Amino acid sequence: MAPTILIIDDEPGVIGSVADVLIDEGYETLTAPNGVAGLELFAKERPDVVFLDIWLPDRDGLEVLHALLDLDPAAAVVMISGHGTVSTAVKAMKMGAYDYLEKPLSYTQLVDAVEGALAHRKRRVAGKGGESGDDVLRVESSRSRLEIESEIAPPPTLPLVKTGRKHQKTIKRSTVIYGLGLHSGTRTGMVLQPLPPNSGIHFLTLPAEKVLPAHVDTVAETDYATTLSRGGENIKTVEHLLSALHALGITNLLIKVHGEIPVLDGSALEFLKAIGEAGVESQRVARKELVIDRPYQVGTGDKRLVIEPYDGFRVSYQLRYPAPIGEQFYDFDLTSPEVYRSEIAPARTFGFMRDLAMMAELGLGSGGRLDNFILVGEDNVINTELRFADEFVRHKILDIVGDLYMLGFPIRGRVTASLTGHRDNIAILREIQRHHRPAA
Repeated sequence: MAPTILIIDDEPGVIGSVADVLIDEGYETLTAPNGVAGLELFAKERPDVVFLDIWLPDRDGLEVLHALLDLDPAAAVVMISGHGTVSTAVKAMKMGAYDYLEKPLSYTQLVDAVEGALAHRKRRVAGKGGESGDDVLRVESSRSRLEIESEIAPPPTLPLVKTGRKHQKTIKRSTVIYGLGLHSGTRTGMVLQPLPPNSGIHFLTLPAEKVLPAHVDTVAETDYATTLSRGGENIKTVEHLLSALHALGITNLLIKVHGEIPVLDGSALEFLKAIGEAGVESQRVARKELVIDRPYQVGTGDKRLVIEPYDGFRVSYQLRYPAPIGEQFYDFDLTSPEVYRSEIAPARTFGFMRDLAMMAELGLGSGGRLDNFILVGEDNVINTELRFADEFVRHKILDIVGDLYMLGFPIRGRVTASLTGHRDNIAILREIQRHHRPAA
């Protein structure tokens, strides 16, 4: 018999479209317009997978999730919502949901979610645990926090590092972020935990539990994204998260992650929201800053990146692509987290139709969905409405803010860049290092 899928949602259009996709794929479907009817159908029919809306007319979707799992602890439940939050998604996953999808749901999302949920349920029934919520979002590691923190060293200093005017910061409480890896295409979870003053930003790989400092010395790759590596362990696509941390002034943080940072919507906005929900805390200790002492440059001609002295952190970028993007310029002064939130954080990563085949051959871009990046065709943007007319150049600045946080300290300097990318961002940091050996 074909697997049976129960859809619990109060929107007839959603029920109809989801059911149509699943029926086309050969599944049996059951539908319910509210939580009570859904629970009754579940108890009677015992479907293989449930799609459950967060917002129902008679009760909260999380309450229904709890009741479903009481009826069957091995239930494979996919939460769906048109206006959920990161905290709601995290709560649902920690309660035992298999996955969390945002409306509108694509054909591929639905099919992938059902296939994954069926495999997840099979493993649960066999007593082997699940592959996403209970594993990916596991907050506690096998080693104690003190044991992990004993391996964390502050960032190596340089003669340019000076005591600044602001305080060091961390987050008030741990939080979990769940999503899809842009290049790996796999579901990935990330745990953010506070660290004491003078610790720096560090990643902890899961499940191997190897500490990787967010530092230029651990950067291994810069093609399409920035990847950290040490001892055979990799963390991919770190730049958007680090961009948010740089803008917020967070100097001490432990990030536990499975392989790749979630892409979320392709920008830094969701990271800001998640960190905002956790809270940012001043640690009442003066932070150190990397104060640029003279101009440094990589590249020549039209393609170059320069950083020079400036009392603040400012980035100007000149971008040039064929139509439909064309030439764009933006000048951004990071005067506050609020300015970053409004001008830079919403700008999403982008890719070109012409590059998709090559990226697939390289094993990249597998997590690209129509809702987590901007897809550019020959004549127009294919999949979305732009958030800014110059969203492309703003995203380039977002990347620079993230990549340039990898000398371990906030930067005081002015960046002028033209036609550059991740490779150049890391190269300028190495150029600075080359001129200033670490202090003994």
